[in-house]
Amino acid sequence: MRIGQTSAIHFASNMLASAISFVAVIYFAREVGADILGQYYLVIALLAWLKIAGKLGVGTAITKRVSEERDQEEFIVAGGTLIAALFIVMAIGLFVFRGYVDRYVGADVTEFVVLLLFTSLFYSFFTSVLNGKHLVHVAGMLSPVRITTRSLFQIGAVFAGLGLTGMLTGYAMGWILVALVAVFVAGFTITRPRKRHFVSLIEYAKYSWLGSVQSKTFNWIDVVVLGFFVPSGLIGIYSVAWSIAIFFLQFSHSVSASIFPEISRTAVDENREQISNLVTDASGYTGVILIPGFVGGSILADRVLRIYGEEFVEGGVVLMILIAAVLVYSYQKPLLMTLNALDRPDLAFRVNGAFILTNVVLNVVLVYLLGWLGAAVATGISAIVGLAAAYVYLSSLLEFSIPYREIVCQWIAAALMGGVVYGGLRIEETQRILGHNSATVLTLVGIGTGIYFGTYLVISSTFRTTVTNNLPFDIPFLAN
Repeated sequence: MRIGQTSAIHFASNMLASAISFVAVIYFAREVGADILGQYYLVIALLAWLKIAGKLGVGTAITKRVSEERDQEEFIVAGGTLIAALFIVMAIGLFVFRGYVDRYVGADVTEFVVLLLFTSLFYSFFTSVLNGKHLVHVAGMLSPVRITTRSLFQIGAVFAGLGLTGMLTGYAMGWILVALVAVFVAGFTITRPRKRHFVSLIEYAKYSWLGSVQSKTFNWIDVVVLGFFVPSGLIGIYSVAWSIAIFFLQFSHSVSASIFPEISRTAVDENREQISNLVTDASGYTGVILIPGFVGGSILADRVLRIYGEEFVEGGVVLMILIAAVLVYSYQKPLLMTLNALDRPDLAFRVNGAFILTNVVLNVVLVYLLGWLGAAVATGISAIVGLAAAYVYLSSLLEFSIPYREIVCQWIAAALMGGVVYGGLRIEETQRILGHNSATVLTLVGIGTGIYFGTYLVISSTFRTTVTNNLPFDIPFLAN
């Protein structure tokens, strides 16, 4: 399957999942309020960090070794054994320190944390297997199933008055059901691994584990640090703003997930020119969603947050900064993924180390000095540092070009879109044609999307060619 098609399927499934989650979070925000939502996100943030200790890079190592198409079953069984052993250690530690866990969150949640850790590791293991077998599109299609199931269980539980308990139970149910599906889809034979298979995974994982830390640092370190300095209500508002910002990152994740197994397989054949082309293409389309997302999100920030409730409008400035941070971070992802695919996890380790150190230090300092606004600023600065480091290291290994023209075309289309959206917003605010916030947001987003992609298709021949090549049918007016 073409990488463009794989990315599109992966992206479409993730967008569907994100849209469903978006609706669910709106319901939670209105029903339980920012305080309970803040506790919920503290549990999810804690879980994200525990998953790192529960895998230590083994998941990435499984994807890498399986994608090389040698001894696949042996590497799968060895990887599963390592993850199971790590989970047992983590579960014991959580029960020993349950008092600290419960006090940090502000509720009795240790049993839920252990359950969530087990189900998430189980699912992550099989996702790694699917990605390694070049079934990225299949793994991506499981995501909306998981999130839909999770959201329906959570909504039902909150409606029944179960609050935080219901939200966490629903979260676990989503993992459990989709993990069982992944077991059958992965389809492998249990084969006894040898010592060299364990050694090979550990050798790769000892560097790649920091990549997981980097990802979780970007996603959750700000929430974790905020838990020590600000009330849970502000954490709830910040987390909602972050969930909106991260929504725009889906396409970049899809591109990165799609090129990793392809570059890994190509690297075995030492085809440097093809690898270079893959990196250039990925860099060119990384911002195709995020650039207009940043422009539109900056204009509609307050309106979008008002959908969750009036108390969430306070996070408007935070939302704009976070979208900008996600935009910068998105360009780092394919570069870092390429370093790992080229079997240079040592260089990826250095990039991740620079990013993590910057992010953690700045979060602690800036949150202490500026409050929750400092967390957003720290995330943005660390993203810039990570991008610079990834570019320097990959440039030392591989000659590739940055598709500046394509990126400029995206900004031009986004600027035109932004002008129309801003004008439409001003008209609505003075004339009150719709008179309804949610309807206004949906209408302006729909109009803006059409203008952006329509303009981009007109001014970019490369984008027209990409769309034509990846569609299963011909569209005459898209021909160059």
